[in-house]
Amino acid sequence: MTIPISSAPERRRSPWRLAAIGGLVATVVAGYAAVTAVGASAAETLLSQGKPATASSTQAAGAYLASEAVDGNAGTRWSSAASDPQWLQVDLGSSQQITRVELNWETAAAKAFQLQVSDNASTWTNIYSTTTSTGGNQNLTVNGTGRYVRMYGTQRTTGYGYSLWEFKVYGGTTTTPPTTPPPTTPPPTGDPIPGGGSLGANVVVFDPSMSSASIQARADQIFAQQERAQFGTGRYVLAFKPGTYNNLNIQVGFYTSVVGLGQNPQDVRINGDITVDAGWFQGNATQNFWRSTENVSVYPVNGTNRWAVSQAAPFRRMDIHGNLNLAPNGYGWASGGYIADSRISGSEGQYSQQQWFTRDSQIGSNTNAVWNQTFVGVQGAPAASYPTPPYTVIPQTPVIREKPYLYQSGSDYAVFVPNLRTNTSGATWVNGNSPGTSIPLSQFYVAKPGDTAARINQALAQGLNLIFQPGIYHINQTINVNRANTVVLGLGYATIIPDNGVTAMQVADVDGVKVAGVLFDAGTTNSPNLLVMGQSGSSANHAANPSTVQDVFFRIGGYIAGKATNSLLVNSNNVIIDHIWAWRADHGNAGTYGWTVNTADSGLIVNGNNVTAYGLFVEHYQKTEVLWNGNGGRTYFLQNEQPYDPPSNAAWRTDGVLGYPAYKVADSVQTHEAWAMGSYAVFLDNPAIHSANGFQAPTHGGVKFHNIFTISLAAGTIDHVVNNIGAPAQASNVVPSTITNFP
Repeated sequence: MTIPISSAPERRRSPWRLAAIGGLVATVVAGYAAVTAVGASAAETLLSQGKPATASSTQAAGAYLASEAVDGNAGTRWSSAASDPQWLQVDLGSSQQITRVELNWETAAAKAFQLQVSDNASTWTNIYSTTTSTGGNQNLTVNGTGRYVRMYGTQRTTGYGYSLWEFKVYGGTTTTPPTTPPPTTPPPTGDPIPGGGSLGANVVVFDPSMSSASIQARADQIFAQQERAQFGTGRYVLAFKPGTYNNLNIQVGFYTSVVGLGQNPQDVRINGDITVDAGWFQGNATQNFWRSTENVSVYPVNGTNRWAVSQAAPFRRMDIHGNLNLAPNGYGWASGGYIADSRISGSEGQYSQQQWFTRDSQIGSNTNAVWNQTFVGVQGAPAASYPTPPYTVIPQTPVIREKPYLYQSGSDYAVFVPNLRTNTSGATWVNGNSPGTSIPLSQFYVAKPGDTAARINQALAQGLNLIFQPGIYHINQTINVNRANTVVLGLGYATIIPDNGVTAMQVADVDGVKVAGVLFDAGTTNSPNLLVMGQSGSSANHAANPSTVQDVFFRIGGYIAGKATNSLLVNSNNVIIDHIWAWRADHGNAGTYGWTVNTADSGLIVNGNNVTAYGLFVEHYQKTEVLWNGNGGRTYFLQNEQPYDPPSNAAWRTDGVLGYPAYKVADSVQTHEAWAMGSYAVFLDNPAIHSANGFQAPTHGGVKFHNIFTISLAAGTIDHVVNNIGAPAQASNVVPSTITNFP
């Protein structure tokens, strides 16, 4: 929803400049190294600690993770499923000379295993092999070179899985570049890029020692700039260090994120308010996009905090001691939003919010409903009652990893990555620290506006994670994310624009990549996709460590006359999509939108299997807006508006069918299930337009929809809800046409 319904309107690679590794390197028969009792030479370097680790499986979802074998903590461990073979590997970030490996086995050890090295995580060379291991503590002198080191177990000592307290790799840097780079990644060029550094001037950091007046004045200055700057270039983070702040009302404008820098929300207490209202738009909140708040505890002055937003405005890890009002002053229009991992002691006041999605939170109560109020894993949610009132309630969230977030760790910053969890409800932090892993800022490349894609790719290929400072990034080649467990985190609605028709970002078919907090803005030369998760034909199972896409937004037009055939393409299996807004603009700067101007077919195409989506907002695309080709998919909540601007039915679709569905499950799909999806008709350019169906699916019974609806708000008709079933949604009768269960 974007207008009031009453309106018409990167030199070839040099050797790394690291200290030469001295000390004893044992000469061994190729493929074998003797077990010794020699400790680490003083010249050896522990290479593996804290580096990204992946595994073939884990004993349980969200527990006994691969990272726990390389964390330096002898009290944590990786444990696999009880089957053969299984493996654990660590990515050292660059090719290294490997001299020694220590394994500290739990009782569930390997009897037969190999140690292997690789430069591409695909072709492996044995540097040690045994079939008579008895477990315990093993100190293995080896000789090999590689970026990746793997324990590959083929026979267990027990009926349980493989379990390692610690997996330590020692050695030093090779002076020979790898002959085979990781898949699809060019070798890094130039000198190594350091990690860490400044987060940039537009991350405005407040400290409890500062006066309330000075904090308020700076916040007001930014809000005055950003209040109406819907298509402006400003990008800001207002970051509060741990402590208590008094007498503040932080108003949040466009492209502004308010965050607490504690590990948990309670570490930052604001006695005051964090406010979004709609005075700039005459009390209408349907254009209150692109703003967020996260990780703060708020004690509202009058007992109620106002957060009147529409799309791309996440409310995460918030602790509201009182009520939360989701409507603007005067209860004007508001059109959809998102809450996760939060606690509201009082009422979550929906009021005039047409659709809203709340996940893994705790609320005191809920007030009101309009057309589609959805609760997944929410303690205190109202009883399920769709369609009267329209409450869709799912008691537990089947699989989720909360979004990574920036926080203060000692004297520096770090990024906290929450653990994967299954069958959850309530916020992660209420009874103690959120379970997860902290990654120091030194392990991130902090990109700044003006950086090239080549430099960003060099940093990624070097093994760094990625943070984008607030700002706008023009790129002329694809950003390639090829290492498992890489974190890509945008701050302050960091915006990536592909200038010459490239795909803006490509993620390899690897485990555990986290992409969060980025706005992809299509360039004026058509891109095939803006973000791609996994290459075409991806087939690996990532159920134990899925990749996530969270608070990632896509824009076609509005700022510039952007074009992209598709916005988000998911080829990998098991990906979790947790809050996106894919938007083909229906308004914006002059000359940036129109039926033949900001062209875009689809907002989301899913080819991977067992992909789960929470909080989809996909609007105004010119063909099928969400196309689901993979099996085993699940969607929890969709807000959709069909395009405002088809000039005629014949111009919209030429095969004689009336328009395209908002959400289509392909005929080849055998299993799929979706809950709480709504599609609107707002055919302002030609009110005579008809759309045959809001939704389309095969009819064999393996595809199921629950609590879906269509509605016409101002102009045009959706003839049926799904597969020619359901009453028409007409502008003359602004009420939902609902289907509770399909088939």
